[in-house]
Amino acid sequence: MNIFLDDSACRQSLYPFTLTRHTSDIRIGILTIREKWERLTGLKIFTDNADLNDESIVIPSNVIPAKSNFEAIIQAAKDSIAIAEATEIKILHQPWFIFQYNDWALRNDFELLTAGRESQPLSSTNQLISPENIFLEEGAMVEYCILNAAAGPIYIGKKAQLMEGCLVRGPFSIGEQGVLKMGTKIYGATTLGPYCVGGGEIKNSVMFANSNKAHDGYLGDSVLGEWCNLGAGTSNSNVKNTGGDVKYITDENMNSVSAGNKAGLLMGDYSRAAINTSFNTGTIIGVCCNIFGTSPGKFVNNFSWGHERYIFEKVISDIANWKKMKGREIKEEEIDRLRNIYNNNQ
Repeated sequence: MNIFLDDSACRQSLYPFTLTRHTSDIRIGILTIREKWERLTGLKIFTDNADLNDESIVIPSNVIPAKSNFEAIIQAAKDSIAIAEATEIKILHQPWFIFQYNDWALRNDFELLTAGRESQPLSSTNQLISPENIFLEEGAMVEYCILNAAAGPIYIGKKAQLMEGCLVRGPFSIGEQGVLKMGTKIYGATTLGPYCVGGGEIKNSVMFANSNKAHDGYLGDSVLGEWCNLGAGTSNSNVKNTGGDVKYITDENMNSVSAGNKAGLLMGDYSRAAINTSFNTGTIIGVCCNIFGTSPGKFVNNFSWGHERYIFEKVISDIANWKKMKGREIKEEEIDRLRNIYNNNQ
């Protein structure tokens, strides 16, 4: 038996995050969807059609597994029964569901990752509320911080660092070698993936991996993909002045969908914003965008340089520069994937 995660029916609706990754590699909670399945089942997870065979159990890749539901999901797939969303089964129908379901996913992942394990000790320099709900992995560094896990768990990954003066309310997770800068204010439910940097004020947001929101400014009810950067003073609005429903413009044809009364920034991979950028409620930024000017539109197409088209060679050069800052290099398969997107996004 193997599990095959199929995203053919959901890729388009989860733009911009599925433009550069399989749906199963979306991070929600602490882990990606693929990582959740691997830990829950102990099986290798397949996503390539070449691996699909008669023994495969085909599951929509936007269904989020948890300890409480994964067996029911597998059984429904075996019986060819449609997997319906319920209290204990969450399905990512739209990209903003990532931050809307992040509280639920954080709690489930925390239980999955910490059950039967003992946290590394917390330094006495910290002030703790409900320390039994706080878990530090090996090498994590936390000094002179206030951690409040009464409303939700706090997970701190391997070699992550919370600098002095951080104020954190759970549920919250920070991945391996992630960093919170001095005086950062975190409200749940927030996820910073591996190698992300957080600063300023962050609330109910998800950063996939290798992205930076390192300075003062507000990020709320938002999702950043990988290798994104928000310049100093950048903030987003997550509530309209009227208090009414926020609509995301989901494509360049100006089609829109309501996302409730709290909805912030959705930013695709490799996109960056200059200092003091102000994002309106319900803004979608595509992949590989360089945003400057105080207030961009609510839908910015892929490969935008301000209001012009980003030259592809410059795209790759700039990504390489950002990767060097984290000791990484851009890979040929990344370049090929981005070139394909660029050529199909005229």
